[in-house]
Amino acid sequence: MKLLRYGAAGHERPGVLDRDGVLRDLSGELPDLTPAHLGVESLRRLTGLNLSSLPAIAGRPRLGVPVAGIGKFIAVGLNYIDHAAEAGLPLPKEPVLFTKAISCLNGPNDDVMLPKGSTKSDWEVELGVVIGTLARYVEEADALRHVAGYCIVNDVSEREYQMERGGTWDKGKGCDSFGPVGPWLVTPDEVGDPQNLKLWLDLNGQRRQSGSTRMMIFSVATLIAYISRFVTLQPGDLVITGTPPGTGMGVKPEPLYLRPGDVMTLGIERLGEQAQNVVPWVAR
Repeated sequence: MKLLRYGAAGHERPGVLDRDGVLRDLSGELPDLTPAHLGVESLRRLTGLNLSSLPAIAGRPRLGVPVAGIGKFIAVGLNYIDHAAEAGLPLPKEPVLFTKAISCLNGPNDDVMLPKGSTKSDWEVELGVVIGTLARYVEEADALRHVAGYCIVNDVSEREYQMERGGTWDKGKGCDSFGPVGPWLVTPDEVGDPQNLKLWLDLNGQRRQSGSTRMMIFSVATLIAYISRFVTLQPGDLVITGTPPGTGMGVKPEPLYLRPGDVMTLGIERLGEQAQNVVPWVAR
């Protein structure tokens, strides 16, 4: 099932994409797609619906973050073998964890706004994992049972803030609009093996990233089990799992960073596509 939220920012309604690619309204079944609707029983009820009987959504509405009320946004750094090689860094012995601010969450096709004075903003296509049931000290063999679904995330990053301003990576990760999520949340039954998905990202029509989740150093199951030792994962929490090679920071001989007017287009097999226009900073 491909679950989504549509409408103006702050006024989204729940929806679903049917097998014919038609957007259907779910607001007659639930008020919104929140963490309370991500448990096994709730998802089973939704997957049992006759989608063709739901109202079709006219036109091409804006899509929002597919889950309302995300509580935590946890990210994993340097988690692809080929990305570590590109960066010239040794493979980590344990997952590298950091957080992105909830305030950076953005619809999948909303504009990405560069921070004021930014000169080193970068792109990162990543597999996102949304937690459906509470996970605390879970075993790796049971970890995927806690997953409500998967989605695309662009982990937009300001590299100067991340690496040159002291402290943790978080400074360069949580700027406004730096977390496009969606277009939809795809339930595990439609995704299959999360370690066999192709990822890609184009900048202005040129392929920059191309990879596969097979190249992850730590699998999705390993990451959920590992994170749950340090942080209780709750329904609606979002975990992003690292990026393949091809980031702007890794371009040789000189890095390539985002500028106003750029267009990022990205996708993951079976999870859809995103597209964002890059715009300059403006006061909100």
